[in-house]
Amino acid sequence: MNTVKCTRKIHFCAGHRVMNHENKCATAHGHNYYVHLTAEAPQLDSLGRVIDFSVLKEKVGGWIDEHWDHTFLVCEHDKELIQALRSLPRKKEPFICPFNPTAEEIAIYLLREVSPKVLAGSNVMITKVVVHETDNCYAEVSL
Repeated sequence: MNTVKCTRKIHFCAGHRVMNHENKCATAHGHNYYVHLTAEAPQLDSLGRVIDFSVLKEKVGGWIDEHWDHTFLVCEHDKELIQALRSLPRKKEPFICPFNPTAEEIAIYLLREVSPKVLAGSNVMITKVVVHETDNCYAEVSL
């Protein structure tokens, strides 16, 4: 039997700083991130789909919009940046990450933490996440 997959692309803008980075990523900066979410299901739905693409946008994209879009992703150990960001006027709190916010760790978090929670109750599983920081640089994680 064939494995059928579908992929949805999500865009968000966020700032971050990579703690202890040896070069320029140690400075707070931002990216126009693109996330590719690949979904699988044990069988296609009655319309012949893995999942409606709009559901991936609503569930995972909605979580990203609420928590990450137009804010800073900050490692929980980066006390200096957390304090600096919280002292500024803002519309949104920084997202305090339990990881250093590299593209690799962002992809892992979306795959292991976010996607299973927001898709709970469906028969769909995200099996691969690709996070593009730039047009030329991306990280990929899969089950």
